[in-house]
Amino acid sequence: MIGFTKDARLKQWAGAALIALAAVGLDARVGAGVAVAAPGALEDSKPYDDKLMRLAELLGAVHYLRELCSANDGQLWRERMKELIDTEGGTALRRARLTRSFNQGYRSYRRTYVTCTPTAQSSIERFLAEGIQIGDGLVQNTR
Repeated sequence: MIGFTKDARLKQWAGAALIALAAVGLDARVGAGVAVAAPGALEDSKPYDDKLMRLAELLGAVHYLRELCSANDGQLWRERMKELIDTEGGTALRRARLTRSFNQGYRSYRRTYVTCTPTAQSSIERFLAEGIQIGDGLVQNTR
């Protein structure tokens, strides 16, 4: 990461997240023709859901913290979340779970930080790194 500006790292993370979403979405569409016999929520589950929910939570936290720290991202992170929901939220239950994770990330940091502090900024950096790691992992697992 040496030599990268914060904005370049943000774009890298957003790009990695989009690639992961596209790859995971493609994988889900390829398997969509296979009937699943499990009833209820099990048919709605995917093996990568824990990572996906964490990614949604990170998007919510980063959306709040970047806005708090005057990053001028506008709705970038909320738009990425919408793309995640559009790609992976095939049912109302999945959309609700993804939305809940995003909101949980947003609200938990809204309760913690009311001003931009060095700790808030380091949280952003940590979350960006984790988001890149999750996105890369999802992409690698779909190849």
